[in-house]
Amino acid sequence: MANRSTTYDEKSIQLLEGLDAVRKRPGMYIGGTGPEGLHHLVWELVDNAVDEAAAGHANLVEVTLHKDGSVEVADNGRGIPIGKKKGSRTALEIVFTELHAGGKFGGGAYSASGGLHGVGASVVNALSSKLVAEVDRDGATHRLTFVHRAPGRVDAKGHFKPGSALEVVRRIPARRTGTRVRFWPDLEIFDPGLSIDAEQVRAHCAQVCFLVPGLKVRLLDKRGPGREPEEFVARGGLADLVESLTVGEPVTDVITLHGTGTFSEKVPVEGRMSEVERACTVDVALRWTKGYDAVVSSFVNTIPTTEGGTHVAGFDRALTRVCNDLLVAGNRKLAKLAKSGQDKAEKGDVQEGLVAAVKVTFPEPQFKGQTKQELGTPAVQSIVYEVVRDGFTNWLEGGGKKTNVNALRDKLTQAVITRVSTKATLEARRKASALSSAGMPDKLADCRSHGIDAELLIVEGDSAAGPAKAGRNAEYMAVLPLRGKVVNAGKSTMKQVIENAEAQALFTAIGAGSGKDFRLENARYGRIIILCDADVDGSHIRCLLLTLIHSYMRPLLEDGRVYAAQPPLYTVKVGDKVVHAFSEEEKLRLTDELATGNRKAENLQWVRFKGLGEMDVEELAVTCLDPGTRILRRITMDDARAAAEAAELFETLMGNDVARRRQYLLDHSDLVDREALDV
Repeated sequence: MANRSTTYDEKSIQLLEGLDAVRKRPGMYIGGTGPEGLHHLVWELVDNAVDEAAAGHANLVEVTLHKDGSVEVADNGRGIPIGKKKGSRTALEIVFTELHAGGKFGGGAYSASGGLHGVGASVVNALSSKLVAEVDRDGATHRLTFVHRAPGRVDAKGHFKPGSALEVVRRIPARRTGTRVRFWPDLEIFDPGLSIDAEQVRAHCAQVCFLVPGLKVRLLDKRGPGREPEEFVARGGLADLVESLTVGEPVTDVITLHGTGTFSEKVPVEGRMSEVERACTVDVALRWTKGYDAVVSSFVNTIPTTEGGTHVAGFDRALTRVCNDLLVAGNRKLAKLAKSGQDKAEKGDVQEGLVAAVKVTFPEPQFKGQTKQELGTPAVQSIVYEVVRDGFTNWLEGGGKKTNVNALRDKLTQAVITRVSTKATLEARRKASALSSAGMPDKLADCRSHGIDAELLIVEGDSAAGPAKAGRNAEYMAVLPLRGKVVNAGKSTMKQVIENAEAQALFTAIGAGSGKDFRLENARYGRIIILCDADVDGSHIRCLLLTLIHSYMRPLLEDGRVYAAQPPLYTVKVGDKVVHAFSEEEKLRLTDELATGNRKAENLQWVRFKGLGEMDVEELAVTCLDPGTRILRRITMDDARAAAEAAELFETLMGNDVARRRQYLLDHSDLVDREALDV
């Protein structure tokens, strides 16, 4: 029952003044108090510096990570104005203490910029315990220090004295200008244990270079010894970005599209809503590769828009339209699908293997939220659509190489055929699954309880499945034997993966879907444990399994749910005791330890396990199944990536393609010690 004594009157209305609103609701301004929010403070300052470069006033930005946890961002731009703005308060002070204050309103100082809400610098100050701003202007370096958001200066004894007066630190050449901002994040605001990740900062610095060709960004990490400064510069703009993001063999060269358009919108001018005309510039770089994943990076002015927005919607729509009109329509390879109306390319078909960067530049864009991750300006969609439609059409109709156009047509056609056939295969399998009693693979020996504590043991063949089934705890351990070859997901199409019996059995047993439809919360098991023999064939199967999981069930790896059992290589019986060795080195060490007294080393009868199927039930249970005695190795994302490379090498050296293997041996013949060959 509600408390009737609670009153709601004028005293209940609170006004959060100054920067208190930011500290009260930081998520509204930086997206949260986790790692994303902490790094967003750095992005705000970096974006301000890049805006200076984009406006043509700077060519160098320096980001320094200091040992004390502070971050410093410097540029050689014009320097934040230091003149008086309100009484004794300078423009520099107002920029860091007032929300919605800056030089990016109305198009006076910046025709197009990334920071448009006027809260970036002040938000950094609001969420810092200390901030020092230095400006090089008018032949001097001027400093203003903020401690807990209050402006002032620190005297020679280290005491902070509040006040609005700027401190003149040193005299400098009259032409030298720039801004340096160093801040110490207020760790009471953010989640415990957070720190600035150098790799995230590095990636951001590398990315912004592509947005302003010729801009040099220097990163200095002073938090550890031996860390050299890094410099990033890109003179090719978005084309260089696409080149750097390209993985695998290209299908086309990098295609660059450029165009402009105008639109009108109503904005408040001197208190009245007035219609103004905006100019919008569109820059796009794209290419296709032989892979299947799409990588589309988008930007508004100098801001990465990770959630896309209206500019990306226009790009997607134009690309799909032109591909259907010029590459798919009338394609003889799709004649059979045309009869049933299935010959149209969808967005996923067009963007299979696509690497693209989309950038729009125009004044005062409308973002959805202060974190500026999604563009909301409606009129930009049609402008981008027209620029991409016209530019891509010109490339297909003569601007691009004929070999590139034909290769893209073949790739798109195959994508449509694969999607349609894969959908038919999935529907057939769903129907077959619905007709069976449980819908699970016949060879799965399931457990009685499912969930985070349940385990799926993937074993190699029926010989190992027998002891595994007999030695497991059937309450929470399930056994799935592999009887055929697992598909190499790193080089196979989605259709080939789905039609592979072993891959389908694994997807069905885990029960969480595959690819983009995989849902970790639906997984029937909390641990996936791979039990393979300690030989070349076992390593090959393990690599193929990890490649499949990495490609189609990646959240299992990211959540640390995939393990490899570590069975022993050798065993020896000493009296009533059985001793296991997991490597040749451990066997030699144990031999020395066991050869004591009257027991001689040569009398120890070590037995080498050739496969899990050779173990009896008790041996397998002790070494691979019993949580108290077994050894499991957690597989990481790096392990999975290495496994994918190893699977490709296995395919070369052990597959049926003799010409491919011969070429590999010729290419690597310089690695062979010819003196060691017995020929």
